[in-house]
Amino acid sequence: MTNPPPQRSPGEPAPPCHLVVMGVSGSGKSTLAAALATELNLPMAEADEFHPPENIAKMASQTPLTDEDRWPWLDALRDWMSTQAETGSVITCSALRRSYRDVLRTATGRVVFLHVDVEIPRLNTRLAHRSGHFMPPALLESQLATLEALDPDEDGVVLPNDTTVDDLLEAARTWLRTQNAPTDHSEERNHS
Repeated sequence: MTNPPPQRSPGEPAPPCHLVVMGVSGSGKSTLAAALATELNLPMAEADEFHPPENIAKMASQTPLTDEDRWPWLDALRDWMSTQAETGSVITCSALRRSYRDVLRTATGRVVFLHVDVEIPRLNTRLAHRSGHFMPPALLESQLATLEALDPDEDGVVLPNDTTVDDLLEAARTWLRTQNAPTDHSEERNHS
């Protein structure tokens, strides 16, 4: 599902990389992103925090966002990623359409998409029990209708979230290792 990873010499560290953890609301994006950011010692951002108040108000009133609502939000995310180009970053972002991912892909550095995928009944259960979030469960149907799968030429992978968080994290680690992407910086931190 991906282009061949950039080649590097044995022992050469992986270049900085932006990991965009994507998927619909309730898929487990934030949980995976937080775990990866901690493990890789990378700065992390939640895309929801980049929404202007008008977007948050629309979503809270169960009104789906339009593309016109999303472009400035996506530009702000891309710009933040570019400021992290020296280290790389981890962000959560629904990134539902190819055109949205195309904006994020223009950030400085390599941009990799980790699509967290969950079966619809499980999503409904998660959203029904989630509190303190402005994205109401009623908008899930709109998100699922908007979601465009990663194309074969996109640098990314689909990660089923159908067992445990540990399994999801291990699947992400395994895939990143095969792609010359960052995996574990703890050893590098211990020697610096």
